[in-house]
Amino acid sequence: MMTRRAILAGGTALLAMGLLRPAHAEAPATPEAMITAARDLAQAPYRSGGVAPVAPFDGLSYDSYRAVRPRPGHAAGLPLGERFRADLLPPGWLFAEPVMLHLPGHDTAFRIDLFDFDPAFVTLPDPIPDPGALGFSGLRLLTRLNRPDRWDEVLVLQGASYFRALARDTVYGLSARGLALGTGGPGPEEFPATRVISVFEAGDRLQFGCLIDSPRAAAALIATLTPGREAAPETVMACALHLFPREVLADAGIAPLTSMFQHNALGPARIDDFRSRVHDSEALVIDNGAGERLWRPLANPARLQMSAFADRRPKGFGLVQGPVSFAAFRDAEAAYHRRPSAWVRPHGDWGAGAVMLLEIPTQDEFADNIVAFWRPEAPLPPGAHRFDYDLVWLPPGAGALPQPALPTPFQPVSSASGVEPNLREGRLFVVDFAGSPLAGDGVMPDLAPVVGAELTGLAHYPLADAPGQLRVSFILTPAPETDVAELRLQLRDRVGAPVSPVWLFRWTRRADGQV
Repeated sequence: MMTRRAILAGGTALLAMGLLRPAHAEAPATPEAMITAARDLAQAPYRSGGVAPVAPFDGLSYDSYRAVRPRPGHAAGLPLGERFRADLLPPGWLFAEPVMLHLPGHDTAFRIDLFDFDPAFVTLPDPIPDPGALGFSGLRLLTRLNRPDRWDEVLVLQGASYFRALARDTVYGLSARGLALGTGGPGPEEFPATRVISVFEAGDRLQFGCLIDSPRAAAALIATLTPGREAAPETVMACALHLFPREVLADAGIAPLTSMFQHNALGPARIDDFRSRVHDSEALVIDNGAGERLWRPLANPARLQMSAFADRRPKGFGLVQGPVSFAAFRDAEAAYHRRPSAWVRPHGDWGAGAVMLLEIPTQDEFADNIVAFWRPEAPLPPGAHRFDYDLVWLPPGAGALPQPALPTPFQPVSSASGVEPNLREGRLFVVDFAGSPLAGDGVMPDLAPVVGAELTGLAHYPLADAPGQLRVSFILTPAPETDVAELRLQLRDRVGAPVSPVWLFRWTRRADGQV
């Protein structure tokens, strides 16, 4: 059970920040209490939880923040049952929003002496000031993920409502969020902040909750974490988002995923890099309510672009990383070939809406420029709304994805494009599919016509040097006034039945006007 001191300390701080009303002076120690706290937050005017950091946490840079370390036995390696450990993360650098942490059996009142400071990077003031309303910046959970004799990170909750998790034998890549508001919209985007993280139970699985607040809504994200293991390497979070809008929300983003895509063989040509590809995720994959699997390679467009994939009762969607070989990326430090995929599996009827994809232009690999999420078709009025889903962190590669409702023998394995050498105004696209050793026998590509452009040179043939793979190529020649073209390709058998996912891509004209 949580110590009374931790409960009172957390409750006092929450009251001081105006986050909980007096009826909830004690920290939410159960899922039901956290849901009630979120409902009550939504019924009160919004108050920012941001505070100005005090020394030694103010003015920290990336390097000096890394020099502030939780002290073992005080804020690091805190036991949560036999299978989990927890680290309490310090404030500072990018993390000015205080987060109250509550762990069963541990005093989690914020104190400066919970951390060690490397004197080469951080100078401690004398005397050390009262931290005031400072809180932690988040929580790191560890488990024996990869080896029975080593504690590995499995989940980090830090920064607004962001969090990242790992499957077995992977390294950190894409992130998820508890809630997105206004992402890709005409107005300013809100970044809902996690105010409280409470661990409720820790056994073979760990149940926790996040109390989330934002000007237009409050929420409680209740999740149960099941780390990967040798027989099943994926890490699964069973999530329930209890959302309480303060006003009508027409731009809510449910189960948001955030990633980075700079370039691969599809482009863009403006990236000058020794590596042939740089990305945390390669494609957005959707299993829609009609039973189709959509495969949409990601892009680093010349201009910001938003895509909506309308659907009803989606079966799943996710951001997928691939390929899985070092040779494909040749980055020994970033290890992009080991970064996980993430898959959202809705429970119940999510109704009508759309999987949204936001792609933001970027010149480097240090900013997340990809966001994917579910947006309900009908605006969400004030009141209570619930969305249940599994968030599955998978090893990279299409082979780790769950089987679609209508399995198909061919899967996309790579996509590439470039200027067609014999037709300067055309662009050549090449899509490779993996299938049976008899790839191409009786299979025909179905390439949809494009308004404002001409599609020519359609060809398909087995790859002699890659048994079981089929290549489809075609040339896109856009009209001079066309800046955007939507491409759709699928393999079909002799009777017209689909034998591959639907490959989709949005071509956009380069900023310099070139194809």
